[in-house]
Amino acid sequence: MTSQTEQTADQHIVLERDDDVAIIRLNRPDRLNAFTHQMGEELIAVFDETDADDTVRAVVITGTGRAFCAGADLAGGATTFELEQQEPGEVPRDMGGQVTLRIFESLKPVVIAVNGAAAGVGVTMTLPADVRIASDDAKFGFVFAQRGLVPEAASTWFLPKLVGLPTALQWTMGAKMVPVAEAHERGLVQQVVPKDEVLSTAIATAREMTSTTAPVSVALTRQLLWRMAGAPSPWDAHRADSKAIYYRGTMDDVAEGVTSFLEKRPATFSDRVSTDLPDIF
Repeated sequence: MTSQTEQTADQHIVLERDDDVAIIRLNRPDRLNAFTHQMGEELIAVFDETDADDTVRAVVITGTGRAFCAGADLAGGATTFELEQQEPGEVPRDMGGQVTLRIFESLKPVVIAVNGAAAGVGVTMTLPADVRIASDDAKFGFVFAQRGLVPEAASTWFLPKLVGLPTALQWTMGAKMVPVAEAHERGLVQQVVPKDEVLSTAIATAREMTSTTAPVSVALTRQLLWRMAGAPSPWDAHRADSKAIYYRGTMDDVAEGVTSFLEKRPATFSDRVSTDLPDIF
């Protein structure tokens, strides 16, 4: 059963719940959900909320209306990307990067339901998610160089890891609008479905990763895989997962996981992400 939280008129996202799955909707359909500084701040805040809520097992992000996100809102015209320095000589942090790094740090699995066009930051914000499900009319615009910009939102770290360096170079330097079939073939998208099935498929995919698994183990596994994607040596992974195995081996979840296996019954895990997450990094 999907429920919607109360929304004020000036919010740029809506948070809904489908039982244990939090659904974040980009909610500026009249602007094709174009990204704003406010939207970025709201996304960061809602990930703080979902991480702290042990009843949330996974997060799904989608768009309201016919697009996922058309990229940065260009209503400001030629000065749209002129950012003010907070301190003299200090370069302001890119808001898209602040969002992607917050998603990267999520303690819950993140699935994107790409319900239409996604361009600019509308693409790059999806890169630190664990799975991307796309509608059959979706397309992905890496159009930065066409606007005189460069790829942002830490996408030069994320994108090559998903599609490989040659594809990332081709798409970004060529400012390519990538059709969904090519995005699927190159690994940016894991599944393509009819538009009216994209959200339900994303929710089902999120549940596949959480319905029988221990929340703390899922949080640690997500962080291990993402962080080790950039580690210089397998020794970094060995040190981190040795800590994880050591600490988890003393906790209630592992005792329950082993006992339930021996007793041939479903496990009931009691450790909580909010209070029982060991520090392994």
